[in-house]
Amino acid sequence: MSAAPLQAVITDQAPAPVGPYNQAVQANGWLYCSGQIPLDPISGDMVGGGDVEAETRQVLKNLDAVLKAAGTDPSRVVRTTVYLVDLNDFQAVNAIYAERFGDGVSPARACVQVAALPKGSRVEIDCIAYVG
Repeated sequence: MSAAPLQAVITDQAPAPVGPYNQAVQANGWLYCSGQIPLDPISGDMVGGGDVEAETRQVLKNLDAVLKAAGTDPSRVVRTTVYLVDLNDFQAVNAIYAERFGDGVSPARACVQVAALPKGSRVEIDCIAYVG
């Protein structure tokens, strides 16, 4: 008997979903991670107080937790999308992003400016990872 074609990935080390979605879904060796904003998974409070660098670090920490729960890590991420409320934050976010994804084969990526993000966040990142 084979495993279910779709499997939800859930961890208490990342913020709980606030709507009808999962933190990630695993399908046929691929992991599709929902966008993460800088919420503290324990308190549910926003982290960073508007400091885009602190927000970005929390976003990546949340993504790491979801990847770990699925049995993978950032080195297996093949695609990301970075959403910024202000493209003037690009360089600051990019420097922190490079700390996580700068070694080896960096993921393909899109970065877009958006009108707003949930809870007043300045940055949100989602990703796709190969778990094989």
